This record gives sequence, structure tokens and C-alpha cells, in this order.
Amino acid sequence: MYNSDGIEEKLLKAPNGMIFLVLNTLLILAALFGFIVSIPYDYVGIMIICMLYAFIVGPVLYIGLRSLRPNEAYVLTLFGKYYGTLKGPGFFYVNPFSTAARPGVSRQQTAITNMNTPADKTAHSSVSATLPDKKISLKVMTLDNNRQKINDLLGNPIEIGVVVIWRVVNTAKALFSVDNYMEFLSIQADSAIRNIARMYPYDVTNDDDEKNDDEMSLRASSQEVAEKLKKELQDKVDIAGIDIIEARITHLAYAPEIAAAMLQRQQARAVIAARRLIVESAVGMVEMALNKLGENGIIQLDEERKAAMVSNLLVVLCGNKDAQPIVNSGSLY
Repeated sequence: MYNSDGIEEKLLKAPNGMIFLVLNTLLILAALFGFIVSIPYDYVGIMIICMLYAFIVGPVLYIGLRSLRPNEAYVLTLFGKYYGTLKGPGFFYVNPFSTAARPGVSRQQTAITNMNTPADKTAHSSVSATLPDKKISLKVMTLDNNRQKINDLLGNPIEIGVVVIWRVVNTAKALFSVDNYMEFLSIQADSAIRNIARMYPYDVTNDDDEKNDDEMSLRASSQEVAEKLKKELQDKVDIAGIDIIEARITHLAYAPEIAAAMLQRQQARAVIAARRLIVESAVGMVEMALNKLGENGIIQLDEERKAAMVSNLLVVLCGNKDAQPIVNSGSLY
């Protein structure tokens, strides 16, 4: 969907920083000792070399020390070019002239800004992050999208919200292919859920008494909708080096302006279904009663009496109130 500039992640194999720290410290102490020893002999060249290393070169080399915790990474640049990515927990030493690339917007600033913005005035959500700005988190993170008002396939306004479980898998693309990968992910999540919601109705209605098992809806086919949402979102954020682990709908409801009408419609449909079941069961019970009376020879009824009996039984079985029995002590006819 997007054209990538071909940036691929390059892992750095940095030496142990503790070894360099000890070695450089010893060299600085040795340079100071050499400077002091050279003073009585007036060795100007040695004195200059020792001073340069002790006060300029040695301290500059300390800049190359980097420490990382688990699931953290540094994306390093050298004189404006991508130098490599430092991953893995530990204490390392890299080129002191390399600098850690910074995302377009501070992650901590993004979280604070979104926390102070009302939910109805922003279309994006915050992603909590407490790491330093120059470190890239490789942990699995959650994007909790705010509720959006969208029209479904039938044009009904609905409110929908999603949660996206994601992580960074290509740090070079995350920093150099997009301006800010977190904001990019949030915008693409909004776009993806709008596209998916317009493809399905909120719920499937079977007004013609014909059920179509292949017809999908947002409410009844949550698993299929989630898989399609994940696939579409993954295609959109591949350029940013992001892997979508899971995308789920967390909130789904009719918009407030039509919620009452839709509730009445659902209630009416439930009443019709219940009445249909009652009638079907009552007809079965009447048929069973007539068959039992005929098989056992308890009583012989003509068609007119059978019709009257069927009418009375249906009234009793299908009525909303309990029937009041009437005792007839006279003859049958």
C-alpha cells in the first residue's frame, strides 16, 4: 500500500562496555602519571600527548558507552547516516561519534497530551510509555482506540472501539520511514476500523424467515471481523516496522440517537419469535391430544366438535392469562 525506501534493520555487534570502561580509565590514569613523570625531564611531546588523552580523548571516548534493559534498543546514526541498531540487555561500547535517533515526537509527551485531551475531541488514544525518548521499546504494547461513530453497511450509525496489541519489529523503519510511528499506528487504526465497519451490518435480521449462515455481522461474527481488521491494519503499518499481534473490538453499540428505536425493533422481533414458538408448540399439543383420544377410544368427536375443541385448546395454550375452567355437568350434546 505504501512505498518503502528500502531501509532494513542492521544489528550492531558492540563490544562489552565494562571492559572498555576499565581500560579507558586505566589509560587516563596512566596518561596523568606520564604527564607528572615527564615534567622534571622537560619532555614536551610526551606531556602534550598525555594531556590530550587525559583531558580530551579519554573523556570523549566515554560517550560511546551505552546500557540497555531487556526489550530496549538504540537506533544509531553516524554523521547523518543509519549506523545500526543496538539490541539486547547489557552494557556496550559503540562509536562515540554515533548518536541515538529520536522519534518525531516524544512518547512521554504524546501520552501526557492525550491524557489531558477530552475523549470527544481526539480521534486517537494514548500509549503509555515511560522509557527515555532515545530508546525504542520492543515490548508488546496496547493501543486502546477511542470510540468512534461510524455508519455500518445498512447506514445505521454505530459506536465502535478497538484495542490493538502491537510491537516494533524493525527499528530502522519505525524511526526513518514515518515521522512518528505511534501516531502513525493510531491514525491507521482509525482508518482500518472505519473501512471494516462499513463492510458489515451491525446485526443480521431474518425478516423473511430465511436464515443465511454465510452472512456476517459486526456483532455475531466478531472473530472473523477481528481477523480481517488485523490483516488490513498490518498491511497499512508494514512500512513502519510494526507487527500487529491482535486487534479486537472492545465496544460496539448503536448510536444514542437510534438506540431506543433499535431496542424496540429487537424487542418486537423477540416477541414474534416467542409467539411463533408458542403457536408451534400448541398445535403439536392439540394434535397429540386428538390422536390420544382417538387411539384410546375415550370419546368419538365429529368434525364440528373437533374444531370447537381445537379452538378452545389453542385459546388456553396461546393465551397470555390463565384460563378460567367451566364445569359442565350436563350431557355431551
